[in-house]
Amino acid sequence: MFTPIGSAEATITIFMDDMPIPARPGETIAACLLRAGLSRFRTTPVSGAPRLPYCMIGHCFDCLVEIDGVGSRQACLSPVSDGMRVRTQRGAAMIAGVSPS
Repeated sequence: MFTPIGSAEATITIFMDDMPIPARPGETIAACLLRAGLSRFRTTPVSGAPRLPYCMIGHCFDCLVEIDGVGSRQACLSPVSDGMRVRTQRGAAMIAGVSPS
């Protein structure tokens, strides 16, 4: 019924907070990081509570991370690429040229 997308082998590497994580071509960042056993992807802006992906289809925004220097990206919708740099998003993302209110 289901056909795998891409390789079942982890043949590329992404970096989460500078830690190398084996990744499978065709999978999302969220799937890769969950498979690697990470315990959080971001912290909330108000309380700092740790969050992990919830819906895995782009509706809940609990999987927000920084990808290659760009914050507030959804890990569940973003495919991996070799050498990609992902960072835990701590609180709200900073936007260049916009000062916090």
